[in-house]
Amino acid sequence: MMEMEDQSELCFPQLINISCRKPTSHWSESVVLTVLLSIICIFTVVLNLLVIISISHFRQLHTPTNLLLLSLSVSDFLVGLLAIPAEIYSKTSCWTLGDVLCSLWFYVSFLVTSVSVGTMVLISADRYVAICDPLHYNTKVTVRRVQLCVCLCWFSSFLYCGIILKDLLAHPGQYKSCNGECVLGIDYYAGVADLVVTVLLPLSIIITLYMRVFVVAVSQARAMSSHVTSVTLQHSVTVRAKKSELKAARTLGVLVLVFLVCFCPYYIFTLAGGNGIMSSFSKYVLYLFEFNSCLNPLIYALFYPWFRRAVRRVVTLHILQPGSRGHNIL
Repeated sequence: MMEMEDQSELCFPQLINISCRKPTSHWSESVVLTVLLSIICIFTVVLNLLVIISISHFRQLHTPTNLLLLSLSVSDFLVGLLAIPAEIYSKTSCWTLGDVLCSLWFYVSFLVTSVSVGTMVLISADRYVAICDPLHYNTKVTVRRVQLCVCLCWFSSFLYCGIILKDLLAHPGQYKSCNGECVLGIDYYAGVADLVVTVLLPLSIIITLYMRVFVVAVSQARAMSSHVTSVTLQHSVTVRAKKSELKAARTLGVLVLVFLVCFCPYYIFTLAGGNGIMSSFSKYVLYLFEFNSCLNPLIYALFYPWFRRAVRRVVTLHILQPGSRGHNIL
């Protein structure tokens, strides 16, 4: 009887000696986790899809900054479409999808993380030029150059993740200890390289650029408020333009700040204790990082009136009307 009970707890009862045991988390905890992650997954996919459709469809939204937001939304969309469902499956049941899909899941997870971090660096650079060098912004930051930067970001992320996970991709399943398990293994030097490239270097750039943006933005805001009563009509247009850039910097600053709040705890916890990364606390900081993909569109909805107007037209199917791409939504 005891032997039959042990076999029923195995992922593959027919493979007694090499099968993993099924997850033993409490039933109520498993249900709550599945429901919560499923809700986050659905909202992440739907909200980011609305962002992708809106920016892609309306010509007025084809600006350099919005193209960066489009890149970020595509990576967030992939998180909701692929990464989170695989996370739910791996945490609530045995992995029966095979070693190849396990390796691809980790590759996609690394890819979207790398793209998100790279896009945040580009957004910070965009705001840096807009606030610190506004006279040359339109000549330095063009749609074509941003498109090139976004393509380079995605291509380099594809290449980088392939190099970091080359062993896992070349030999799927080599790190698992039993059948029904999906685990990630990275050697020491690859881990150090990933820490520098994905965490330390980009975060240093982001924080440095936005600290500079913050200092200049505060000084500009004070200058504009002190001279607002004595400006000419032409200068008023310039002031309004500067105010719009400052507002965009504030909104994107919130976006970057939320990203850092969701991004940093996972890597801090990983550095604090390598053996504890699979502990119960580690999964919550990982869920926080994944939840960031759902928060980004909510930030757009909160701060960008054009996003709310665009979503309204998308949901009501006005985008199917002839000439809808040229509608004024700003």
